[in-house]
Formats: sequence, structure tokens, C-alpha cells
Amino acid sequence: QVSLQDQTMTSSARPLMAEGSRSALTLGSHNGKGSGDVENNSRTSESTVSEGHKLGWIVTALFIVADMVGGGVVAMPVAFVKSGLHMGVIFMVVIALIFLYTGWQLGVVWNIMQERWPEYHDHCRKPFPEIAKRSMGPRAKKFTSLLINCTLFGICVVYLLLSANIAHYFVDNMLPDAIKISYCWTIVVLAVLLLPFTYLKSPADFWPVIVIAMLTTTLAVVTIVTGVLRDAPMCNPVAHFPQPPTKEIIVSIGTFMFAFSGHYVFPTIQHDMREPKKFSWSISLGFLLVVMLYMPLSVVSFWVYGDSMKDSVIYSVQTYYMQCFANFMIAVHCILTLVIVANPVNQELEHFFKVAHHFGRGRIILRTSVMAAVVFVALSVPDFMPVMGVVGASTTPIGCVVMPSLFYLWINAAEEYEWQKNKIPSVMNVIRRTKKSTLLLNIVVVGISVAVGGIATVQSIDSLRDANFKPPCYMSIFTDTNVTIGGGSAGGHGFSSHCCGQHKNISADYFEGSCFGEDHSTLLV
Repeated sequence: QVSLQDQTMTSSARPLMAEGSRSALTLGSHNGKGSGDVENNSRTSESTVSEGHKLGWIVTALFIVADMVGGGVVAMPVAFVKSGLHMGVIFMVVIALIFLYTGWQLGVVWNIMQERWPEYHDHCRKPFPEIAKRSMGPRAKKFTSLLINCTLFGICVVYLLLSANIAHYFVDNMLPDAIKISYCWTIVVLAVLLLPFTYLKSPADFWPVIVIAMLTTTLAVVTIVTGVLRDAPMCNPVAHFPQPPTKEIIVSIGTFMFAFSGHYVFPTIQHDMREPKKFSWSISLGFLLVVMLYMPLSVVSFWVYGDSMKDSVIYSVQTYYMQCFANFMIAVHCILTLVIVANPVNQELEHFFKVAHHFGRGRIILRTSVMAAVVFVALSVPDFMPVMGVVGASTTPIGCVVMPSLFYLWINAAEEYEWQKNKIPSVMNVIRRTKKSTLLLNIVVVGISVAVGGIATVQSIDSLRDANFKPPCYMSIFTDTNVTIGGGSAGGHGFSSHCCGQHKNISADYFEGSCFGEDHSTLLV
């Protein structure tokens, strides 16, 4: 069975869906017309999914939703606080439209590849890098593979931090003080507990987990919105809405981009459709559903809590059982995502270092090293929001906007004699052969993404050096300080961060915690 080593997915939906539709790998050559030099290990010799199990366009849209949502659920409302309501709505709509456009371009490119090179009617294990190779050459393929693995590594860090954040919330608030551990140690312990699962190959048919991922995220959104609305009569009248500084507005862009990333898996999902040419319908519906999940949650949360919102909106909800349930749902999604997203990175490195495919010492050493690297970065930057911002502002616009646009321009500009001989059009030929309106639109989209993403990356990295940022976990050994998180600190008081109002000192009568706001007073409503 083909393993997940060449999958390039960025959330729980991505590798699972592809893995559920995989067939045996044929190592022999495929000498179809126009096959060119496609690697023998990049395809199978038969259709990956029987026609009866192919995806309809509506089901495909649901896969796209599961592909994108996750960490964005807890971070998007916070992005609204950093950007302001009006800019938040503008960012969400504009970024969704741009990412929808480039996702549509990827769908067109994949259809063209299947028409020009018949072997792509069979399964391609590395569809996104293969698109890069066919449209822009082998160097583009290498760059794309490197970009994908860097992005996946960053996502592993984000989800480890978010999972540890949630796990520490329960530890800090439910266990006796005598057996509590700090947030930093929670990161390490969680990584150790998850490590054995990273040694395993993904199951051959595990697509129902997609349904679980979507269900947990949807239930979390519904629970959070319900809890926020319950807090509205108390928190909205005292909510504070200061004008966010320009730097915070720019930094928030990375979170918005992270929440809509998912292009690496789009060709894989499209390949398993009954009618791949209807992918434009699927991606349109998918993005509409994602916006329908993000927008009400973000707007309502911002309206109720204002700037009292924590790094995770869940910690601002003052109904205890709703907090617990929403946290648990997000934790299931995050832990699932972390284990699965680490798999393609691990197997790509195993392929590079020629580690045996069977379970053994080589796999244990390499995969343990990868997890150790993830843990080190997580301990160095023990807050998922800045990491999410850096990943979203740096690699996401390149992989989700710039590269798809370039692929679309180059593959459409290639004439028949060029693509039959695997020749890449020159820049001048692309400009001459492309419709001017299409060329202008892509230049604008790419230019905006590069400029905004570059500025946001610089500001996001700069924010890591902010005086209010949490110090690296290993520095606490020398400074004897605790690293705090959204649910509390290493020393307890987990409920103190749930209060709302300008001074974060407003608590509800159905909430048994205490508030420790700026004036250190408590007000029960």
C-alpha cells in the first residue's frame, strides 16, 4: 500500500481523504502519449477510487471545509480584535475571494494536466509539486516541496501549542495543586504521549475521520456562539473597542491567511471527484461555508467582548460547561491534525535519508528527532497566535496565492509543441500569449499578496520580540518565572482570565471564578 510519505496536506482533512482513496503502487513505467518523464513513483497504474466511490461536488465542498477550518476557529475572533471590526470584515472577504480565485485556478490547471498527460487520470502521490514541475519546471517542483514541508512543520508547531494550551486548561483547573504541572511541561508531556502515534502509518481507508473533524469543529463553533450570546447582556454593555495600532492590524493578516489556507490538497481532492470539471462549484460552496462559520463567530465575539477577548475566544466564554465542551472538540481536531500533518514531513525525510519503509530503529530515530524539533520550537515560542501569524503571513501567501497564479499563467501559455516536449515558456512568451485582463488580474493578486504578506511577516516576526511576549520555556529554569496561557498560568488561577469589560473585572453569577483585572476588583453581575 502506498504510504503517506508524499502527501502534502496542511490539516486533518488533507491526508486522510487522500489516503482513503489509494490503490497499490506500480513501479513499472507508464508509456502513454505525452507522459514525458513523470517519476515512476508518482502515480499508480489504475484508478485510485472505483467510480461508485468517487466524490460528488457537494461532498467535495465538505472536504474543502474540513481541509481549512480548525485552528482558525479559536484565532479568527482574536484577529478581529487586532484588526478592528471593519478591517476584520474587509480582510476576511478580500482574502477569501483571493484564495477562492487561486483555488479555482488550481482546479483549471489540474484539468489541463489530465487532458494533456493521460497518466494523471491515475493517482498522483504528489499532485501540488507535480503541477509545479509540469507548468514551471523541475526547480519549481523542488521549491514547492520545500515550501510545503516548511509549512507543515509550522502547522505542527501551531497545533502542538494549541493542543497543549487546551490540555493545560484542564490540568490547571481540574487537578489538585499537588499534581499540577506547568504549561511548558504540558507541551513536553503531550508531545511524548503523541510520539508513538507518529510512528504508525496512516490507515488505508480512514476517510470517516473527515466527518469527525468537521463535526467537532462545527459543534465547537455552535457551542462558542451560544456561550457568547449568553454572555452578551452582561459583557456587551461594558465592552471596550479601542482603535487598534497599525502594527496589530498588519500582524492580524497572517491569522486571516492561515485560516483560509488549504491549496496544497485541492488537486488531490479534485482528482477523486466523479466530475473534476465541477471543482469550481465545490470550491465556491466550500469557501462560502467556511466564511459562514468564521464570520458570525468573529463578529458576535468581537461585539460581546471587545478587547477583553483572550488569545482563544473559548477562554472568554463564561459558561463553564460550554468552555469545556468547546475546548474538548477543538482538542480532538488539533490532536488529530498534529499526528497526521507530521506524517508527510516524517516520510519525506525518510525518503531523503533512505530510511527503510518497515518499522525499525531508523524510523524511531528520525521521527523522534522531528518531534523533538517541533517541541523545541514550541518551547521557544510558547504561544500559538504569533506562530500562526508568522506561518500565515510567510509561507501561506506563496503557496496559496503566488504559486497557483504562476502555475495557471505558465501552463495556459504553453503551446502544444512545448508541453509535448516538456519545454517551459519564457516570461516574455507568457506575457504575449496571456489575455491582458487575466494577466493584469493575476499581477494584482500576486503583487498584493507578496507586498502584504511580506510586511505582515516582518511585523509578525518583530512581535516575537515584544516586551509582553512570553519568554521561552527553558528560560524559566534561570529566571524562575511561569509562562502563562489563555486558560491561566502554571500556578493556578485558571478561571481568572474569563472576565470581560475594559478592566477584565466583570464576572457572571453563573460563573464561580474570580476576576483579577487591572483594578484587581471583582464584580459579579
